[in-house]
Amino acid sequence: MVTTGREAQPLGQLALHTSLSLRLPPPHVRSYARPGARRTVIEPTFREEHYPADYGNDGSLVANLRFAFRNEPLDLAVVWAALQALGSTEVERWVQREPTGEYARRAWFLYEFLGNSEVDLPPARDGRYAAVLDDRRHYTAPAVRSRRHRLWNNLWGDHRLCPVLRRTEHLEQRTREHWSARALALTTAHDPSTLARAVHYLYTHETRSSYAIEGEAPSEHRIERFVQALQRLQSDHWEPRDPAALIAMQNQIVESRYAATGWRTFQSFVGGLGNDQRMRLYYLCPRPEDVPELMQGWADLSASLLAADLDPVLAAAMQSFAFVFIHPFEDGNGRLHRCLMHHMLAQRGFTPEGVIFPISAAILRQRRLYDQALDTFSARVRGAARWQWAADGTVQVIDDTLDLYRFWDATPQAEYLYDRVVETIEVDLQQELNFLVRFDAAYAAVIAVVDMPNRRAELMTQLLLQNEGHLSKGKRGHFAELTDAEVAAMEAGVQAVLAHTTDLTVPRP
Repeated sequence: MVTTGREAQPLGQLALHTSLSLRLPPPHVRSYARPGARRTVIEPTFREEHYPADYGNDGSLVANLRFAFRNEPLDLAVVWAALQALGSTEVERWVQREPTGEYARRAWFLYEFLGNSEVDLPPARDGRYAAVLDDRRHYTAPAVRSRRHRLWNNLWGDHRLCPVLRRTEHLEQRTREHWSARALALTTAHDPSTLARAVHYLYTHETRSSYAIEGEAPSEHRIERFVQALQRLQSDHWEPRDPAALIAMQNQIVESRYAATGWRTFQSFVGGLGNDQRMRLYYLCPRPEDVPELMQGWADLSASLLAADLDPVLAAAMQSFAFVFIHPFEDGNGRLHRCLMHHMLAQRGFTPEGVIFPISAAILRQRRLYDQALDTFSARVRGAARWQWAADGTVQVIDDTLDLYRFWDATPQAEYLYDRVVETIEVDLQQELNFLVRFDAAYAAVIAVVDMPNRRAELMTQLLLQNEGHLSKGKRGHFAELTDAEVAAMEAGVQAVLAHTTDLTVPRP
């Protein structure tokens, strides 16, 4: 169908989405054929591509799949739904009509690869090798030759779990800014003892923030156990294909009564009471019978990301968010999700050795943005899955939902995580190192007046820094052993430190 008048015809994946009445959200890129010149319209959460009217087609599945392969970043959930609707017979006919055609062979490959099946076609003998994903539009995996289809398979994952990551201007800019080198330069500019003290604080800061995101205030014992888990993840070459290693990690960071012995065996969900005192579903987790397959796919995806030459922050986003969306345990999924971010960044050499970025602190400061990053995926599941409340307050899933978790677009989560990593380098790491430099100088000014015990000198330094170099009248009684002249000299020394470090900020009391 070619457009007439001012009518706009959906093309590509938007046309597939519309004609199949998919319950999935529309694809990020939405293409139209309409009278007028070629133009692009950028909206906050999607992009419109307007093509001249002669780009219009007959509206068939094949025509719109061909358009998508040629012109759009792929939404694998939409493409897979269209290929299922097309069916193996029509896929075979398409390839037989166009045996050397790149788009027919890509449809053939995706039908077999995503469906873990094989159609009745002999191996391709002719046609130049092409990539399954266009690397101008996607961040792609190391290519593996598929001789059967004469294609290069550069997908992340397989039929069990296969996220897609689109190239966006935001991500392209972030990956060009060399944030790993900036963090390294920042840490190496300080002496080892200052850096060691900063790292100790940052580990604790990350731990408390990670628990706070879950609405928990852990005991000192649990904090210490979590810090140990983070430290081990930073240094260990943990094997993601070993379920026992992940289970052991979960056991270390949760209460012993909720320690897992394997993947969950019940239908889990995230919900809460609304203002009307009725339960609200925020996230529907995969069915328990789907978790083993998803986790096998996640393990292989994780191993690939650990070895691939993909920007480490992008790899961390795909791996960690895939994990939390699968939600394989009853408890600890969110904290493990954030632990995995740290592991990927450390193992891929993004984080300076021995240092941790307090990503959870950045998340906590703008919790709404974190919820939005999660809800980009969870809203998709809520809108497409069929489920109902059970009498006992649990959730029952009515039909097969596995495809909702297998094929998804990780781009919003990658953009979100990159921004938080940048924030931790620019704010948290910078501020903590600045604080220690300033504190040490102020401490030296205090003990230059009176050689006080360490604990007393540290308290005086802290109080003076909190009050712009002045000891408040309310705190003067804490130091009755000091004369007014000695206190005045300490104040003057700390004020001099503050005057020479005006670019530094004090991030914590």
